Amino acid sequence: MALVRWGLRRQNFHLLRRRRVLLLKLTVVVISVLLFCEYFIYYLVLFRCHWPEVKMPARGGRQEPVLKAMFLADTHLLGEIRGHWLDKLRREWQMERAFQTALWLLQPEVVFILGDVFDEGKWSSAQAWADDLHRFQRMFRHGSHVQLKVVIGNHDIGFHYQMSKYRINRFEKVFGSERLFSLKGVNFVMVNSVAMEGDGCTICSEAEAELREISRKLNCSQEQVQGSSQCDHEPRLPLSAPVLLQHYPLYRASDANCSGEDAAPPEERSVPFEEKYDVLSREASQKLLWWLRPRLILSGHTHSACEVLHPGGAPEVSVPSFSWRNRNNPSFIMGSLTSRDYALSKCYLPCEDTVLTTYCAAAAFLLVLILAHFERLPSSFLFGWKLCRSHLRRLPSSSQNRK
Repeated sequence: MALVRWGLRRQNFHLLRRRRVLLLKLTVVVISVLLFCEYFIYYLVLFRCHWPEVKMPARGGRQEPVLKAMFLADTHLLGEIRGHWLDKLRREWQMERAFQTALWLLQPEVVFILGDVFDEGKWSSAQAWADDLHRFQRMFRHGSHVQLKVVIGNHDIGFHYQMSKYRINRFEKVFGSERLFSLKGVNFVMVNSVAMEGDGCTICSEAEAELREISRKLNCSQEQVQGSSQCDHEPRLPLSAPVLLQHYPLYRASDANCSGEDAAPPEERSVPFEEKYDVLSREASQKLLWWLRPRLILSGHTHSACEVLHPGGAPEVSVPSFSWRNRNNPSFIMGSLTSRDYALSKCYLPCEDTVLTTYCAAAAFLLVLILAHFERLPSSFLFGWKLCRSHLRRLPSSSQNRK
């Protein structure tokens, strides 16, 4: 009788031990997959990104300083109306990890977000705006050595018929109202493209008057007009054609000439764009090109990549969305800029499909592990599983025998 009891205790001990081993295996697999998909994958993917090299002709015996700038667009932080909590959690965690990893690995000096920071800024209440802003500041936190500049987008203040002084002031109170500024000899002009409607509304007229004043200041910085009466006592800007930053792209008929893995889907590229909705109007685009004479234009809004060469030789780069909510393969632009030249490269973020596939594969592996433990696998799979385990157990002894 005592022998039977001893046998039962031994059997229970082995069963408990096997269950503990199974639980340990499951825990290790789950934690490893979570760490990979939610942390390490961002480092592995972004580690491949490098700052482009810009030509460095010496000026007066010394080389020009190079400004390292990141350009991203259309983060679309969800609000209280259209934002499901799970959607918020998943997509905002993705953007936070991508942004923080990029800051740590790439060390930019300035980051530009080209509009549509928020998804519901056009109709959010004061409390909802404060809540969304708090989440934005947590996600896109940065040290004092990095400047963050944000351009107004239609989802931040509304389309032309929705925008108001209140919404614009609310936005500018947080992100600033500066339209023209210089960093390391590079001039930047940030345009409220929503106000470029051209219908003479008060906000539109003020925006155009401000741009004409910026044009005058830029002209005063050019050598050919220095010393003229209109430029007396005017602080001199760096002698450099500006980089134009805005949310809406300049006018183009469609994305038919756009290409690349992050361009619009082929079936959408030939769909004609609507002026003042998808892109700026022809007239507004011509005004900006004439007033500012930019050497480079960067825009967002379409959520897809495109490169366009405008009349006069001004290139425009449409920056894809930074969020998984808008595309499977988000990216951002890295720019090395001097007062005379620039070089751009694209940095891709992890694809959402890759992360989901990894989770599905891990779930399938866990299922096989559990079924094998309880011997519930089909006989052929169970035989293969036991064969693999026995082979792995023999490997150490066989290697020792070879030694």
